[in-house]
Amino acid sequence: MVRAEQGLIDADLGGGVIKQRLARPGQGRSGGYRTLILYRQAHRAFFVYGFAKSQQANISDEEETAFKNAARHILELTDEQLSALIQNGQFSEVEQDG
Repeated sequence: MVRAEQGLIDADLGGGVIKQRLARPGQGRSGGYRTLILYRQAHRAFFVYGFAKSQQANISDEEETAFKNAARHILELTDEQLSALIQNGQFSEVEQDG
């Protein structure tokens, strides 16, 4: 998320959804992995989907619409709602190093 927070977003799909490239070990980012993240800068980021570029070229229009709908709801969660989702195991929290 460091790159995204620096404004280095690989693809902004709109509606709170971004696509970021991740490098494969020993390779660059262009042939590596794609991650879809529900994102609001300086506030929250939710990893929702990842795929290898070699296995899937992109997501479908229907999938993109579904991710945007999810972003609309998830990015509006209050801290209390998010804490409850984490506590009951529906969401997992990942702390960022650095």
